[in-house]
Amino acid sequence: MRVLCAVAVAVAVLLSAPAYAQMPNVNLMPEVKSKTQEEKDRDAVNDKAYKDSLSKIPDAKGASDPWGVVRSDAPKATAHPVKPKTKTGSSTQPAGSAQRSQ
Repeated sequence: MRVLCAVAVAVAVLLSAPAYAQMPNVNLMPEVKSKTQEEKDRDAVNDKAYKDSLSKIPDAKGASDPWGVVRSDAPKATAHPVKPKTKTGSSTQPAGSAQRSQ
C-alpha cells in the first residue's frame, strides 16, 4: 500500500512540474519609472502632430448609401386596394371553386 501511495505522489509531482514551468513570472508591483524631459517633449510633439492631422481630415458630407442609385426614394403606393381576407385566409376564390358551386 505504501508503494502505491509513493507512486501516486511521484506521478502527481511529475505531472505538475511541466505545468508549473509554463506559468509566467509576473511582477504585479513593477518599479515606477518616470519619463525624462526628452520623452515628455517627444510625446508632446507627437500629440500635436496627431491633432493637426485630425484637423486635416475633411468632414463627412452625409450618409454613404451605395444602393441609393438603385433604390427609389419612396416606396410606390399600391395601384389596387387590398381586399379583406375570408375565413379561409385567401382574399379571392380559386377558379375551380366557382365552377363547383354551380
